[in-house]
Amino acid sequence: MNERYLVDTCVISNPRHTRPDPGTSELLARHDGELATASVVWHELLCGVERLAPSRRKEALWHYLHDVVAETVVILPYDSVAAEWHARQRAELSRRGLTPSFPDGQIAAIAATRGLVLATRNVKHFECFAGLQVEQW
Repeated sequence: MNERYLVDTCVISNPRHTRPDPGTSELLARHDGELATASVVWHELLCGVERLAPSRRKEALWHYLHDVVAETVVILPYDSVAAEWHARQRAELSRRGLTPSFPDGQIAAIAATRGLVLATRNVKHFECFAGLQVEQW
């Protein structure tokens, strides 16, 4: 696999929405084989499913994550290189009075340290990070 994009939680979950965004769905299909995600995103997705009461919806989401996402999207870890990048970014941003969410910083760090474009529907969450390529999906 030749990863080019790191997809955020809102992008991966789009196909399972009641009304999926057609543009996001088209981009996911177009870049099939070029997608990775962060272990942090994987956690967010799994936690969201685990919080649901037992139901057909919960079961369908569990199968989507394990049978589709885990089989087709590389899950990248938050490693020491990403942690160092994240620490430098957090220190600089805090000097400027900015406090992005810690998980968003981890996701940004994984994308930035691997030279991947972060594909998200929430560009505003990531625009404060220096040296990060972000695309609206």
